[in-house]
Amino acid sequence: MTPQDDLGRAVEAVLFASENPMTVEEIKAHIGAEADVRGALAGLEALYAGRGIELVRRGERWHFQTAADLAHLLRRDREEARKLSRAGIETLAIIAYHEPVTRAEIEAIRGVQISRGTIDVLMEAGWVRPAGRREVPGRPLTYATTAGFLSQFGLASRRDLPGIDDLKAAGLLDPVDLAFEAEASETVTEDE
Repeated sequence: MTPQDDLGRAVEAVLFASENPMTVEEIKAHIGAEADVRGALAGLEALYAGRGIELVRRGERWHFQTAADLAHLLRRDREEARKLSRAGIETLAIIAYHEPVTRAEIEAIRGVQISRGTIDVLMEAGWVRPAGRREVPGRPLTYATTAGFLSQFGLASRRDLPGIDDLKAAGLLDPVDLAFEAEASETVTEDE
């Protein structure tokens, strides 16, 4: 057995025993700072590809999970789907695309005041977290998404969020929004 095999086994054991996804630095804290953890993770990812469990990266954290195509085999309890309100969906989208963002900025983008409960529901779901305070008068609290948000929506990073062209192609943009956008581009063309 080579030292690389031993390192892979050690990384595998640490990840398997962990209750939560782990960063490379957290893994190194168990194995040793000089270890090539990234190389071991790449090897394990390839080893587990196509198997019943897989090693996945969500943001900068790694964990084992059941293969997506087999997850239905393990569901015994009926999941209670909690529907997110339209205000909640809009607020989550604004935070995801503009983070870190303050409550006032969210309200300015949405055009309406949000209730305190909206952000509380998103924080309770583990998708949004306080991200510090803005260095302006009043020092308002800012909000950002979490690793739980990335995991819930199957994203490796925020860069994987769909862009405007992706949303148009999927038919997810409101036709009224598209009409306003077309009118705005016509106005710019006329002004030129």
